[in-house]
Amino acid sequence: MAPTAAHTQKERFVERARAGLRSLYVGDSLAMPVHWYYNPMDILEAFPGGIQKFEDAPENHPSSIMSLHSTAKGGRGKQACAGGREIVGEVILKGKRAAWGLPNQHYHQGMKAGENTLNAHCARLVTRAMIAGGGRYNKERFLKDYIHFMTADIPRHPDTYAESYHRGFFANLESGSSPEQCGAVTHDTPSVGGLVMLAPIAIGSFVHGNSLQSVQGICRDHLFLTHPDTFLAKVSDAFVKLVSDLLFRENDVEARQHIAAAAQHSIGINVSSLAAKTRTDNEVVGRRYSTACYITDSWPSILYLAYKYVNDPKAGLLANTNLGGDNVHRGAILGVILGLATSRTVDAFFNSLTDRQAIDQEIVALLGSLQQNGK
Repeated sequence: MAPTAAHTQKERFVERARAGLRSLYVGDSLAMPVHWYYNPMDILEAFPGGIQKFEDAPENHPSSIMSLHSTAKGGRGKQACAGGREIVGEVILKGKRAAWGLPNQHYHQGMKAGENTLNAHCARLVTRAMIAGGGRYNKERFLKDYIHFMTADIPRHPDTYAESYHRGFFANLESGSSPEQCGAVTHDTPSVGGLVMLAPIAIGSFVHGNSLQSVQGICRDHLFLTHPDTFLAKVSDAFVKLVSDLLFRENDVEARQHIAAAAQHSIGINVSSLAAKTRTDNEVVGRRYSTACYITDSWPSILYLAYKYVNDPKAGLLANTNLGGDNVHRGAILGVILGLATSRTVDAFFNSLTDRQAIDQEIVALLGSLQQNGK
Protein backbone atom coordinates (compact mmCIF):
# COMPACT_ATOMS: atom_id res chain seq x y z
CA MET A 1 0.00 0.00 0.00
CA ALA A 2 1.45 3.34 -1.04
CA PRO A 3 2.04 5.88 1.76
CA THR A 4 -0.48 8.69 1.99
CA ALA A 5 0.58 12.27 1.35
CA ALA A 6 0.03 13.10 5.03
CA HIS A 7 2.17 10.14 6.10
CA THR A 8 4.97 11.17 3.76
CA GLN A 9 4.79 14.76 5.01
CA LYS A 10 4.99 13.54 8.60
CA GLU A 11 8.03 11.40 7.84
CA ARG A 12 9.77 14.35 6.15
CA PHE A 13 9.05 16.53 9.16
CA VAL A 14 10.45 13.97 11.61
CA GLU A 15 13.59 13.38 9.51
CA ARG A 16 14.28 17.09 9.24
CA ALA A 17 13.59 17.81 12.90
CA ARG A 18 15.73 14.90 14.10
CA ALA A 19 18.66 15.86 11.86
CA GLY A 20 18.46 19.50 12.95
CA LEU A 21 18.48 18.69 16.65
CA ARG A 22 21.18 16.05 16.38
CA SER A 23 23.39 18.39 14.39
CA LEU A 24 23.19 21.06 17.09
CA TYR A 25 25.25 18.80 19.35
CA VAL A 26 27.66 17.88 16.57
CA GLY A 27 28.40 21.52 15.72
CA ASP A 28 28.95 22.31 19.39
CA SER A 29 31.29 19.42 20.19
CA LEU A 30 33.28 19.65 16.97
CA ALA A 31 34.30 23.24 17.68
CA MET A 32 34.84 22.84 21.44
CA PRO A 33 38.65 22.26 21.33
CA VAL A 34 39.26 25.52 19.43
CA HIS A 35 36.47 27.64 20.89
CA TRP A 36 37.43 31.31 20.92
CA TYR A 37 40.67 30.80 19.03
CA TYR A 38 40.71 34.17 17.29
CA ASN A 39 43.67 33.46 15.02
CA PRO A 40 42.95 30.56 12.62
CA MET A 41 46.69 29.96 12.37
CA ASP A 42 46.67 28.97 16.04
CA ILE A 43 44.16 26.26 15.16
CA LEU A 44 46.47 24.93 12.47
CA GLU A 45 49.39 24.99 14.88
CA ALA A 46 47.49 23.05 17.54
CA PHE A 47 45.85 20.69 15.03
CA PRO A 48 47.90 20.40 11.82
CA GLY A 49 45.52 20.47 8.87
CA GLY A 50 42.80 21.87 11.11
CA ILE A 51 40.10 20.12 13.09
CA GLN A 52 38.75 17.13 11.14
CA LYS A 53 37.15 15.14 13.97
CA PHE A 54 36.26 15.42 17.63
CA GLU A 55 39.30 16.30 19.72
CA ASP A 56 40.17 16.83 23.38
CA ALA A 57 40.49 20.41 24.60
CA PRO A 58 44.19 21.37 24.66
CA GLU A 59 45.64 22.49 27.99
CA ASN A 60 46.90 25.79 26.56
CA HIS A 61 44.67 28.37 24.87
CA PRO A 62 46.61 31.04 22.92
CA SER A 63 43.89 33.73 22.96
CA SER A 64 42.04 33.01 26.19
CA ILE A 65 40.78 35.97 28.21
CA MET A 66 39.05 33.74 30.73
CA SER A 67 41.18 35.37 33.45
CA LEU A 68 39.42 38.69 32.73
CA HIS A 69 35.90 37.34 33.21
CA SER A 70 34.22 38.02 36.52
CA THR A 71 33.54 35.13 38.86
CA ALA A 72 31.06 37.23 40.85
CA LYS A 73 28.75 38.47 38.09
CA GLY A 74 28.23 38.63 34.34
CA GLY A 75 30.73 40.32 32.04
CA ARG A 76 34.32 41.11 32.89
CA GLY A 77 35.76 42.24 36.19
CA LYS A 78 37.73 41.17 39.21
CA GLN A 79 37.82 37.49 40.00
CA ALA A 80 36.92 38.00 43.62
CA CYS A 81 33.80 38.39 45.70
CA ALA A 82 33.37 41.38 48.02
CA GLY A 83 30.65 39.71 50.05
CA GLY A 84 28.34 36.75 49.96
CA ARG A 85 28.97 33.65 47.90
CA GLU A 86 31.16 33.75 44.81
CA ILE A 87 29.08 32.73 41.78
CA VAL A 88 31.75 30.60 40.11
CA GLY A 89 32.68 27.80 42.46
CA GLU A 90 30.16 28.38 45.24
CA VAL A 91 26.86 28.82 43.38
CA ILE A 92 27.52 27.28 39.96
CA LEU A 93 30.46 25.35 38.48
CA LYS A 94 31.17 23.86 41.88
CA GLY A 95 34.67 22.47 42.04
CA LYS A 96 35.66 24.37 38.88
CA ARG A 97 36.86 27.68 40.40
CA ALA A 98 40.53 26.68 40.14
CA ALA A 99 40.25 26.72 36.34
CA TRP A 100 39.61 30.50 36.42
CA GLY A 101 42.13 33.29 36.82
CA LEU A 102 45.08 31.63 35.12
CA PRO A 103 46.64 32.93 31.87
CA ASN A 104 46.04 30.96 28.67
CA GLN A 105 43.60 28.65 30.39
CA HIS A 106 41.29 26.79 28.01
CA TYR A 107 37.62 27.70 28.48
CA HIS A 108 36.67 24.02 28.39
CA GLN A 109 39.58 22.75 30.45
CA GLY A 110 39.78 18.97 30.64
CA MET A 111 36.90 18.26 28.28
CA LYS A 112 37.27 15.20 26.10
CA ALA A 113 36.57 14.54 22.43
CA GLY A 114 32.85 14.20 21.82
CA GLU A 115 31.72 16.02 24.96
CA ASN A 116 29.33 18.95 24.75
CA THR A 117 29.69 22.40 26.26
CA LEU A 118 27.42 23.95 28.87
CA ASN A 119 25.06 25.72 26.45
CA ALA A 120 24.43 22.48 24.56
CA HIS A 121 23.66 20.82 27.89
CA CYS A 122 21.17 23.62 28.51
CA ALA A 123 19.53 22.78 25.17
CA ARG A 124 19.19 19.24 26.49
CA LEU A 125 17.84 20.63 29.77
CA VAL A 126 15.04 22.58 28.07
CA THR A 127 14.30 19.53 25.89
CA ARG A 128 13.82 17.39 29.00
CA ALA A 129 11.68 20.10 30.59
CA MET A 130 9.41 20.09 27.52
CA ILE A 131 9.19 16.29 27.56
CA ALA A 132 8.21 16.37 31.25
CA GLY A 133 5.55 18.93 30.36
CA GLY A 134 3.99 16.74 27.70
CA GLY A 135 6.06 18.30 24.94
CA ARG A 136 5.05 21.87 25.70
CA TYR A 137 7.28 24.69 26.92
CA ASN A 138 6.62 26.01 30.41
CA LYS A 139 8.68 28.93 31.72
CA GLU A 140 8.30 28.04 35.40
CA ARG A 141 9.31 24.42 34.80
CA PHE A 142 12.39 25.51 32.83
CA LEU A 143 13.53 27.98 35.50
CA LYS A 144 13.14 25.40 38.26
CA ASP A 145 15.09 22.81 36.27
CA TYR A 146 17.73 25.34 35.18
CA ILE A 147 18.45 26.51 38.72
CA HIS A 148 18.61 22.92 40.01
CA PHE A 149 20.87 21.86 37.14
CA MET A 150 23.29 24.76 37.43
CA THR A 151 23.60 24.70 41.23
CA ALA A 152 24.02 20.93 41.63
CA ASP A 153 26.71 20.09 44.19
CA ILE A 154 28.19 17.63 41.72
CA PRO A 155 28.11 19.37 38.31
CA ARG A 156 25.92 17.53 35.82
CA HIS A 157 28.00 18.65 32.85
CA PRO A 158 31.74 18.53 32.07
CA ASP A 159 32.34 22.22 31.35
CA THR A 160 34.60 24.58 33.30
CA TYR A 161 33.24 27.80 31.75
CA ALA A 162 29.90 29.56 32.04
CA GLU A 163 29.06 32.39 29.69
CA SER A 164 28.28 35.85 31.02
CA TYR A 165 24.53 35.26 30.98
CA HIS A 166 24.78 32.30 33.38
CA ARG A 167 26.93 34.23 35.86
CA GLY A 168 24.73 37.31 35.61
CA PHE A 169 21.55 35.30 36.13
CA PHE A 170 22.82 33.66 39.30
CA ALA A 171 24.33 36.88 40.63
CA ASN A 172 20.88 38.44 40.35
CA LEU A 173 19.26 35.37 41.91
CA GLU A 174 21.69 35.56 44.84
CA SER A 175 20.80 39.22 45.33
CA GLY A 176 17.15 38.29 45.79
CA SER A 177 15.63 38.85 42.35
CA SER A 178 12.82 36.53 41.30
CA PRO A 179 13.92 33.92 38.72
CA GLU A 180 11.76 35.55 36.03
CA GLN A 181 13.68 38.83 36.51
CA CYS A 182 17.24 37.47 36.70
CA GLY A 183 18.26 38.03 33.09
CA ALA A 184 21.38 40.23 33.21
CA VAL A 185 22.40 42.94 30.76
CA THR A 186 26.11 43.13 29.93
CA HIS A 187 28.19 44.12 26.90
CA ASP A 188 27.71 40.64 25.41
CA THR A 189 24.02 40.03 26.12
CA PRO A 190 23.17 40.20 22.37
CA SER A 191 25.24 37.10 21.57
CA VAL A 192 24.69 33.99 19.49
CA GLY A 193 24.77 31.76 22.57
CA GLY A 194 21.29 33.05 23.33
CA LEU A 195 19.87 31.15 20.35
CA VAL A 196 21.14 27.69 21.32
CA MET A 197 18.25 26.75 23.62
CA LEU A 198 15.69 28.05 21.14
CA ALA A 199 16.06 25.22 18.60
CA PRO A 200 14.41 22.47 20.70
CA ILE A 201 11.80 24.95 21.95
CA ALA A 202 10.88 25.98 18.41
CA ILE A 203 10.88 22.49 16.92
CA GLY A 204 9.05 21.00 19.89
CA SER A 205 6.43 23.76 19.73
CA PHE A 206 5.91 23.25 16.00
CA VAL A 207 5.41 19.54 16.70
CA HIS A 208 2.45 20.52 18.85
CA GLY A 209 0.87 22.52 16.06
CA ASN A 210 1.68 26.01 17.33
CA SER A 211 1.54 28.78 14.74
CA LEU A 212 4.66 30.65 13.66
CA GLN A 213 3.60 33.76 15.57
CA SER A 214 2.94 31.71 18.70
CA VAL A 215 6.32 29.95 18.53
CA GLN A 216 8.12 33.24 17.98
CA GLY A 217 6.41 34.54 21.12
CA ILE A 218 7.33 31.46 23.16
CA CYS A 219 10.97 31.76 22.08
CA ARG A 220 11.07 35.50 22.82
CA ASP A 221 9.69 34.88 26.31
CA HIS A 222 12.35 32.25 26.93
CA LEU A 223 15.11 34.42 25.48
CA PHE A 224 14.33 37.30 27.83
CA LEU A 225 14.82 35.04 30.84
CA THR A 226 18.54 34.91 30.07
CA HIS A 227 19.23 37.40 27.22
CA PRO A 228 17.03 40.50 27.57
CA ASP A 229 17.91 42.31 24.35
CA THR A 230 15.51 43.66 21.73
CA PHE A 231 17.79 43.21 18.71
CA LEU A 232 18.59 39.63 19.68
CA ALA A 233 14.84 39.07 19.98
CA LYS A 234 14.41 40.21 16.36
CA VAL A 235 17.04 37.69 15.29
CA SER A 236 15.23 35.08 17.38
CA ASP A 237 12.07 35.77 15.35
CA ALA A 238 14.05 35.38 12.10
CA PHE A 239 15.67 32.16 13.29
CA VAL A 240 12.31 30.66 14.32
CA LYS A 241 10.82 31.61 10.95
CA LEU A 242 13.74 29.96 9.15
CA VAL A 243 13.25 26.81 11.26
CA SER A 244 9.58 26.81 10.25
CA ASP A 245 10.33 27.43 6.57
CA LEU A 246 12.85 24.60 6.44
CA LEU A 247 10.68 22.17 8.39
CA PHE A 248 7.50 22.68 6.38
CA ARG A 249 8.86 23.39 2.89
CA GLU A 250 7.71 21.32 -0.05
CA ASN A 251 10.31 19.01 -1.51
CA ASP A 252 10.61 21.06 -4.68
CA VAL A 253 11.50 24.22 -2.75
CA GLU A 254 15.23 24.55 -2.24
CA ALA A 255 16.38 25.14 1.31
CA ARG A 256 18.87 27.65 -0.07
CA GLN A 257 15.96 29.90 -1.11
CA HIS A 258 14.73 30.09 2.47
CA ILE A 259 18.21 30.83 3.82
CA ALA A 260 18.64 33.63 1.28
CA ALA A 261 15.23 35.04 2.21
CA ALA A 262 16.13 34.97 5.91
CA ALA A 263 19.34 36.89 5.23
CA GLN A 264 17.56 39.49 3.12
CA HIS A 265 14.60 40.03 5.42
CA SER A 266 16.38 39.93 8.78
CA ILE A 267 19.58 41.85 8.06
CA GLY A 268 19.30 43.08 4.46
CA ILE A 269 22.12 40.93 3.07
CA ASN A 270 22.15 39.39 -0.40
CA VAL A 271 23.84 36.19 0.68
CA SER A 272 23.79 34.75 -2.84
CA SER A 273 25.85 37.66 -4.16
CA LEU A 274 28.12 37.52 -1.12
CA ALA A 275 28.84 33.82 -1.64
CA ALA A 276 29.42 34.29 -5.37
CA LYS A 277 32.03 37.02 -4.81
CA THR A 278 33.86 35.28 -1.97
CA ARG A 279 36.95 33.16 -2.58
CA THR A 280 37.61 32.00 0.98
CA ASP A 281 35.32 31.77 3.99
CA ASN A 282 37.51 33.95 6.21
CA GLU A 283 36.93 36.86 3.84
CA VAL A 284 33.41 36.85 5.26
CA VAL A 285 33.80 35.23 8.69
CA GLY A 286 36.77 37.02 10.16
CA ARG A 287 37.19 40.03 7.89
CA ARG A 288 33.77 41.34 6.90
CA TYR A 289 32.18 40.00 10.07
CA SER A 290 33.93 39.42 13.38
CA THR A 291 34.19 35.86 14.63
CA ALA A 292 33.22 37.07 18.13
CA CYS A 293 29.95 36.19 19.83
CA TYR A 294 28.06 39.39 19.01
CA ILE A 295 24.87 38.65 17.08
CA THR A 296 25.45 41.49 14.59
CA ASP A 297 28.37 39.47 13.22
CA SER A 298 27.55 35.87 14.11
CA TRP A 299 24.06 35.80 12.53
CA PRO A 300 25.21 36.91 9.05
CA SER A 301 28.19 34.55 9.36
CA ILE A 302 25.85 31.63 10.09
CA LEU A 303 23.58 32.48 7.15
CA TYR A 304 26.55 32.79 4.80
CA LEU A 305 27.93 29.40 5.86
CA ALA A 306 24.48 27.80 5.72
CA TYR A 307 23.89 29.12 2.21
CA LYS A 308 27.29 28.01 0.92
CA TYR A 309 27.29 24.56 2.54
CA VAL A 310 23.56 23.85 2.38
CA ASN A 311 24.12 20.50 0.65
CA ASP A 312 27.21 19.43 2.63
CA PRO A 313 26.72 19.60 6.42
CA LYS A 314 30.06 17.98 7.18
CA ALA A 315 32.03 20.51 5.13
CA GLY A 316 30.01 23.37 6.60
CA LEU A 317 30.52 22.37 10.22
CA LEU A 318 34.24 21.77 9.67
CA ALA A 319 34.59 25.14 7.94
CA ASN A 320 32.84 26.88 10.82
CA THR A 321 35.04 25.12 13.37
CA ASN A 322 38.29 26.06 11.68
CA LEU A 323 37.29 29.73 11.34
CA GLY A 324 37.58 30.06 15.12
CA GLY A 325 36.02 32.68 17.36
CA ASP A 326 32.68 31.75 18.87
CA ASN A 327 32.53 28.73 16.60
CA VAL A 328 30.85 26.55 19.23
CA HIS A 329 27.63 28.55 19.36
CA ARG A 330 27.72 29.43 15.67
CA GLY A 331 28.24 25.72 15.03
CA ALA A 332 25.23 24.70 17.13
CA ILE A 333 22.90 27.03 15.18
CA LEU A 334 24.54 26.23 11.84
CA GLY A 335 24.09 22.53 12.62
CA VAL A 336 20.37 23.04 13.22
CA ILE A 337 19.95 24.85 9.89
CA LEU A 338 22.01 22.37 7.86
CA GLY A 339 20.26 19.40 9.47
CA LEU A 340 16.83 20.83 8.69
CA ALA A 341 17.94 21.68 5.15
CA THR A 342 19.28 18.22 4.28
CA SER A 343 17.45 15.84 6.66
CA ARG A 344 20.91 14.42 7.29
CA THR A 345 23.14 14.11 10.31
CA VAL A 346 26.87 13.57 9.93
CA ASP A 347 26.57 10.10 11.44
CA ALA A 348 30.31 9.57 11.88
CA PHE A 349 30.33 12.60 14.16
CA PHE A 350 27.00 12.12 15.91
CA ASN A 351 27.73 8.48 16.73
CA SER A 352 30.97 9.58 18.42
CA LEU A 353 29.29 12.02 20.83
CA THR A 354 29.87 11.03 24.44
CA ASP A 355 26.16 11.35 25.29
CA ARG A 356 24.83 10.14 21.93
CA GLN A 357 22.38 7.60 23.34
CA ALA A 358 20.86 9.97 25.89
CA ILE A 359 20.63 12.81 23.33
CA ASP A 360 18.91 10.52 20.84
CA GLN A 361 16.42 9.33 23.46
CA GLU A 362 15.58 12.93 24.34
CA ILE A 363 15.06 13.88 20.70
CA VAL A 364 12.87 10.84 20.07
CA ALA A 365 10.79 11.67 23.16
CA LEU A 366 10.40 15.31 22.10
CA LEU A 367 9.29 14.34 18.60
CA GLY A 368 7.27 11.33 19.71
CA SER A 369 4.11 13.35 20.24
CA LEU A 370 4.06 13.98 16.49
CA GLN A 371 2.32 10.64 16.18
CA GLN A 372 -0.51 11.74 18.44
CA ASN A 373 -0.87 15.15 16.83
CA GLY A 374 -1.13 13.72 13.34
CA LYS A 375 0.67 16.73 11.96
